[in-house]
Amino acid sequence: MKTSDFAYYLPERLIAQHPLEDRSSSRLMVLDKKTGQTLDRHFSDLPSFLRKGDVLVMNNTRVIPARLIGQRDDTGSPVEILLLRRLDDTRWECIVRPGKKVKPGRRFVFIKDELEAECEEIKPDGNRIVRFNFNGIWEEVLDKAGTMPLPPYIHEKLQDKERYQTVYSKTPGSAAAPTAGLHFTNELLDKIRAMGVETVEVTLHVGLGTFRPVKVEDATKHKMHSEWFCFDENASKVIRKARSEGRRIISVGTTSTRVLETVASKDPEMNPVSGDTDIFIYPGYEFKCVDSLITNFHLPESTLIMLVSALAGKDHVLAAYEKAVSEEYRFFSFGDAMFITDLNDTSL
Repeated sequence: MKTSDFAYYLPERLIAQHPLEDRSSSRLMVLDKKTGQTLDRHFSDLPSFLRKGDVLVMNNTRVIPARLIGQRDDTGSPVEILLLRRLDDTRWECIVRPGKKVKPGRRFVFIKDELEAECEEIKPDGNRIVRFNFNGIWEEVLDKAGTMPLPPYIHEKLQDKERYQTVYSKTPGSAAAPTAGLHFTNELLDKIRAMGVETVEVTLHVGLGTFRPVKVEDATKHKMHSEWFCFDENASKVIRKARSEGRRIISVGTTSTRVLETVASKDPEMNPVSGDTDIFIYPGYEFKCVDSLITNFHLPESTLIMLVSALAGKDHVLAAYEKAVSEEYRFFSFGDAMFITDLNDTSL
């Protein structure tokens, strides 16, 4: 499987730089995963493709202000730290820039006497283990010192930080948003639940590895990044019951998909579990839990476009993307959405 097989042409002007005022007013392309047929709708039309008994699985992670700008304590030169993974109360795995001269023992100052740090270890991949010293409550200190690390293709400043959070976000820990969920409003979720659709939450803390390009031409040799997830007792109970009754499992986003497929791959009974996952889903993968997927339009040659191609077929996905480009859909994190499903298996 070649990485270049998942390339497509995208004019830069179609990369959305800001969210729409009304989350649910984004466009929605519905893609039939079996036939490749597409329908053009708006996200607010999603309920017309759902039915009573469906289970909507959402990632409730919350983006933290994971980008810290400070100075080295010895030279005063600027340093940027991106928080990737919390290891304990004071230690994080981080990306440090510039990193070449940052050895264990190097100290940094972000807010003098309030937030300082020291590099403890260099990992084989170049990431650093950093210990933070802070006065006060960590979340409050981080909110004061840090900023939200928007994706590298977004060049405009975000006016309202909550627009890079889902309305159901609650568990802090992500360096990037699970963007498929950004289209939901509380009103739309209320409407969906009133139809008899169940909603259930899982957690996967999205790392910056989600933006890491696939650098090998043989995509199967790509080393997938690892992310922490939690599939709790309630999620287990709801999903197990729905599957036993033959009801549809609809994943909101690739992150929820990775949780569900990680759990189902290791335990067909889908008992509660938490831990790290580095599951890499690409064409040829046999889905064990997810029936349908709500997602955004993804970067060319990315692991995410490979995942959606595994569900709907590469030819169908690339044809849908070509249509999205020609009809000027908005792409990536703040862009429009896609619902990949079996149109013969909806309420239509």
